[in-house]
Amino acid sequence: MLNTSNMVMIMATPFHLTAAARTISLREVFKMGDDKAWEMFKAMRWPENNGKPVCPKCGCTEAFEIKTRRKHKCKACHHQFSVTSGTILASRKMSYTDLLAAIVITVNGAKGLSALQLCRDLDCQHKTAFVLAHKLREALAAEIAGAELSGTVEVDGCYIGGSIRPANEKKNRIDRRLAQNQTGKRRVVVIARERNGRTMTTVTKTEAQGVAFVKAVVNPNSIVHADEASHWDALHAKFATMRINHQVAYSLNGACTNQAESFLARLRRMIDGQHHHVSPQHLHAYAAHAAWMEDNRRTDNGGLTTKALGLAMSHPVSRTWKGYWQR
Repeated sequence: MLNTSNMVMIMATPFHLTAAARTISLREVFKMGDDKAWEMFKAMRWPENNGKPVCPKCGCTEAFEIKTRRKHKCKACHHQFSVTSGTILASRKMSYTDLLAAIVITVNGAKGLSALQLCRDLDCQHKTAFVLAHKLREALAAEIAGAELSGTVEVDGCYIGGSIRPANEKKNRIDRRLAQNQTGKRRVVVIARERNGRTMTTVTKTEAQGVAFVKAVVNPNSIVHADEASHWDALHAKFATMRINHQVAYSLNGACTNQAESFLARLRRMIDGQHHHVSPQHLHAYAAHAAWMEDNRRTDNGGLTTKALGLAMSHPVSRTWKGYWQR
């Protein structure tokens, strides 16, 4: 007879705990030096030309190399440019090594990364780290902009922020549920998550406003799963919709929103544990960052670094974050 008490349970190791998930480290980044980091930036900026510079002004593929300044001069129009000219990292002051390290630190943060931690790791000003982090978030969010979800899609929403600290003495406390006693900063992150696919998010004032977002990003032939909130009733007119009543079960007859809710739970932990406070005007950036990390959670950190760098090099100058502190 088999003695089950002496059996050793063998469980599969999660991918993020394996050596295959670690293909780049900060030690490697700082050992490579600025020259190799510069070459990596060029390879990501001009992949169609094998890393050789292309003039952003006239498109000429012939350019002189100014190694002392790590810049190029076009042979046709004599325009001087760097590898970050015209990208979201334009007008940067940091070295290429530090920029690459910032990307590695950002993708290594499984639950996001605060600007305070980034500025301490890079030994830079908090303002610099804040803007750099948001530039990277904007580039990551651009990867899925304009995409359409299909197949089986789960939708849900969660309220973030706007909390009011209760007064010390009970007699001075107010009913925080009333509209007149609220701050007006409370927002809803609405998520549409394709099973075995991508995740898209938006920020609204009420969850009901997320219905228009779902209709815009989900293919009409998709099957949509939602909870029993009455505002999701409008989805039945456009999609084959399955509903789940969470007071009865979390999954019943094939209907569930567990994947959408698991993402929202991680988003809350990211905000509570890393950022502590997120302003309403920037909440969409943090939600998009969390969605990108969720969709790429099975990719090694070296692959994440390459992908993030490629997105930054292909993204144009940010009209929101360039010169942010100079207004």
